Amino acid sequence: MMAMWFFNFMAFDFRPRRCGLLPNFLPESCLDHPALTAHFNLVNEKNISRINDAVRDVPDFPKPGILFKDITPILASGELFRLAIDEFVSAVGGESPTKIVGIDARGFIFGAALADRLGAGFVPVRKKGKLPWETHGASYTLEYGEAHVEIHRDAILPGEKVVLIDDLLATGGTAGAALKLIQQLGGEVVCLTFLIELAFLEGRKNLDPSVRTVALLTY
Repeated sequence: MMAMWFFNFMAFDFRPRRCGLLPNFLPESCLDHPALTAHFNLVNEKNISRINDAVRDVPDFPKPGILFKDITPILASGELFRLAIDEFVSAVGGESPTKIVGIDARGFIFGAALADRLGAGFVPVRKKGKLPWETHGASYTLEYGEAHVEIHRDAILPGEKVVLIDDLLATGGTAGAALKLIQQLGGEVVCLTFLIELAFLEGRKNLDPSVRTVALLTY
């Protein structure tokens, strides 16, 4: 999700609330569903701390007054990227998904690696007009207009267990639309997982509250 990968640092406290700073501490997102925490393996607090420390703040990008949260240092480090995937595996926990669905575009990076680690298939959710075969689509509202995402009609079989992944949970519009696509195809979404959540944007309001949602880092 490229467009929302920033926020106004003049108006908000952007200090991170890291997932794993305390022993036996679960990510905030997992604590929202206490009955489901048994499915979630404990995070490695050292891993989370190292991942968080690598996120680079870029002031005034892409325009003045915006603080961009740059994750490319994580991607550029083989060790940090592996640690991030380790923590995504922990987020999935004891579930055994057959498909990992990644959201255009950074969700492809994390999603493909997670699918390989779990021995699952990978499915892309793309912007309208980017997939070559028959698609199922959903629209969602932006601040100024509307956007549309699509998935191949045969990508998810009824009853398949699915994990939906992206780099960022901001307003939740894209993730909410992708979640609906999977559910409409008959997939059972067992977890939504994100590298970063911008909690002040309240993106969870656009997600299904019955589906466990885990963010490794929350700002």
